[in-house]
Amino acid sequence: MNRQSGISSLAMVLLLLVLGSLILTGLNQQLETFSALVSSERNAIHHQANVQSALEWGKGQQWALQPDVQCRQPGQQSRVCLRLLSDYQVLLIAGSHDQLLWRLGDITEGRIRFSPHGWTDFCPLKENALCQLP
Repeated sequence: MNRQSGISSLAMVLLLLVLGSLILTGLNQQLETFSALVSSERNAIHHQANVQSALEWGKGQQWALQPDVQCRQPGQQSRVCLRLLSDYQVLLIAGSHDQLLWRLGDITEGRIRFSPHGWTDFCPLKENALCQLP
């Protein structure tokens, strides 16, 4: 009788080890999935910060009134362009990776003044081609 009790106890311990191993494997897979999501989100936030920084950098630059499209590169990963539109309006475009931000402005007294309302993450113009980085 003791021998049967020992075998059943051993079987129970082995069953617990197998179940624990399965649970740990599942938790590890979940952890890997969540880690990939967090990494992706961190990269997206980093890219958004880069493009916002580039837009602010471009806003502070001295832009000429000619040519119609001028581009500058504040860093390796971002680019800022100023597009002169009709009706004394300008569009500042900043891009980093796949993200773009825009800021409208106008020309008054020969100077470019940007809108105090901040940037937008959608094209403020009807013609989408004018909102792309050249």
